[in-house]
Amino acid sequence: MKFPINSQLFDKVGMSASAACAIHCALLPIVLTLLPIVGLEFLANPMIELSMIVLSLALACIALSSAYQKHRRVLPFVILMLGFCFIALGHLIEGLESYLIPLGGLLIAIAHFINLKLTKSCSHHIQP
Repeated sequence: MKFPINSQLFDKVGMSASAACAIHCALLPIVLTLLPIVGLEFLANPMIELSMIVLSLALACIALSSAYQKHRRVLPFVILMLGFCFIALGHLIEGLESYLIPLGGLLIAIAHFINLKLTKSCSHHIQP
């Protein structure tokens, strides 16, 4: 039995995860010195960041690929790939890391938002 994938749910979760990633990356340099005092030093762990990236990528692949069957638009994929490119560049270019990585997370959240809007706008044309 094949279960239908609810791409709207994955888009909402993906937007939340991407936005959390962007906020995490934007605020981490500012509050890095306070983390040990508050007991949140685990947030500075590179594995947390990698986990957020992998989670965002997995959610995005599921949401965008299943929604593409409905709306047939590539714009969410383009914005998503641009977001992951910014994240990759942020890890490669030391001085721009605090700008590029949050921007990448924001672009991923925007890709989910656009995908969600496109899916909702064409859902009345789809027969179950």
